[in-house]
Amino acid sequence: MSDAGNIKVSFHLNGTERHLEVAPEYRLADILRNDLSLTASKTGCGIGRCGSCMVLMNGRAVNGCLLMAWQLEGADIVSPEGLDAFATARIVKAALVEENAFQCGYCAPGITATLTALILEHPFAGEADIIAALEGNICRCTGYHSIIRGALAAAERLRDQPHTGEHAYDLDRRINRAVQPSRQGVPVEIAPEAAD
Repeated sequence: MSDAGNIKVSFHLNGTERHLEVAPEYRLADILRNDLSLTASKTGCGIGRCGSCMVLMNGRAVNGCLLMAWQLEGADIVSPEGLDAFATARIVKAALVEENAFQCGYCAPGITATLTALILEHPFAGEADIIAALEGNICRCTGYHSIIRGALAAAERLRDQPHTGEHAYDLDRRINRAVQPSRQGVPVEIAPEAAD
């Protein structure tokens, strides 16, 4: 890639501020894999249909292969590697494992990101919500039944837990660092590595 025409872009990735100089049309999926060595997000179809490159952008699941560098300025991006900062993601992962949701695992990071975003935004998501959210994720191994069971189990567990103060996009919170109680007095979770 030639340096001519590159842009400077600054964004947060998994709680860390990043500054890059890249071509404006360089895809986030490629930035993650090629430049930052974060390989959990996969490049499958490259046209936004398979969901293997799914990341969270400002709390919403988006396809990394459709997100260009020029769109990253000021954004909060969470790659699959950063999902464990969310208690919700850890519960989603555990429930998917318990249901043997994946065989080859290629789609697992993208599906986990999608389900985490869904449940953070809609804690009372039901089966229809889960199926609708997964329309952008392809799994060629499992047939989705075990994925849906795992997602339903995660949603049920999360509904039964006290509110953690976790939201789909909280401007006062940056991933992977300790957070004080919010102004409303609702405790916000401290990432496990920060609590040690």
